[in-house]
Amino acid sequence: MRILVLGADGYLGWPTALHLSDQGHEVGVVDNFARRGYDHELGVESLVPIESLPARLRAWKELTGKDISCYVGDLCDAEFTTRTVRGFAPDAIVHFAEQRAAPYSMIDQAHAVYTQTNNMVGTLNLLYAIAAVDPAIHLVKLGTMGEYGTPNIDIEEGWLEITHNGRTDRMLYPKKPGSFYHLSKVHDSHNIEFACRVWGLRATDLNQGIVYGQQTEQTARDPRLATRFDYDAVFGTVLNRFVIQAVLGRPLTVYGDGSQTRGMIEIRDTVDCIRLACENPAERGEFRVFNQMTESFRVEHLAKTVAEAFPGEVEVEYLDNPRVEQAEHYYRVAHSGLPGLGLEPHLLSNTLIESLFPIVAANRDRVELDALLPGVRWRGALGQQAEARTLAVA
Repeated sequence: MRILVLGADGYLGWPTALHLSDQGHEVGVVDNFARRGYDHELGVESLVPIESLPARLRAWKELTGKDISCYVGDLCDAEFTTRTVRGFAPDAIVHFAEQRAAPYSMIDQAHAVYTQTNNMVGTLNLLYAIAAVDPAIHLVKLGTMGEYGTPNIDIEEGWLEITHNGRTDRMLYPKKPGSFYHLSKVHDSHNIEFACRVWGLRATDLNQGIVYGQQTEQTARDPRLATRFDYDAVFGTVLNRFVIQAVLGRPLTVYGDGSQTRGMIEIRDTVDCIRLACENPAERGEFRVFNQMTESFRVEHLAKTVAEAFPGEVEVEYLDNPRVEQAEHYYRVAHSGLPGLGLEPHLLSNTLIESLFPIVAANRDRVELDALLPGVRWRGALGQQAEARTLAVA
């Protein structure tokens, strides 16, 4: 298959592109390097050093003999998007090219507006490009489990059959997102479903849990192929923070009482999920949803898992939660679609022991301790904007 990977310079886009190439697919990649710009803006960088995209592509060619076509541009540029889709002529498009961090979207009004504009306009331009070039192209879009929030009923795979006043219908599962970023993903899902229903496009929406891990079979072959390891309080994940704190001998910082439950998936499973979705496309006119997770953990349990796996003394510290989210809540998620296509998941405990602790230990001198502290507060975003308006009036 010919597969175009959007956002291929990022944490998941890069290993996905390599995995697909290694599996024999013809791969093209697209990026505008916005993710590297966020690092510059926030004054942080990946714990593991990463090469430039051209250097990565040269290294892959040197090691495997495989070429990956590269396109540099922004999906918010409609002309670029259509020209790229027409030029590469893909069978499938994997869409990672969005601002992906909830805390970033909650910094202030400007970051919220940027996140929603960037994510939704880019996806709309992509839908129009597919419709114009070849409606048979299969769109594989990275969504998030955060679209659902924490409802007090089972979370189904995208769709829900309901009976109301004696009548039954099938509709998109109700969404209760927890940030302006997650809201942008909800809007994406609705726009894609509309394009499938009205224009006859085909799409798979992968509502993904928190991804952990830093190495895949392909990225581990050479340091030049390494992907990102984000640990800061804006783009980093809770598991990465815990692992770094354990290695440095610092307390693991749990937000609130740690009773929040989240779905999770290992990075090797993520890239394989993408492959499975591409190789088993949705039907024309179908908006297919898979919940892309393999395990779920309470945050407090996650901290204790890290503490027990680490070969040393580890303490757990509880902080005021900077987010507005439910603490104790029901969480049961249907996720049979991808295992039904052949996914064989990895386990969290094995990944911690085999990969994460040694990676952090080898790069511990690159840790910026201040970056681990939460600096974005969900209610603070409104206060910061109100303060800015007051100052402007004065």
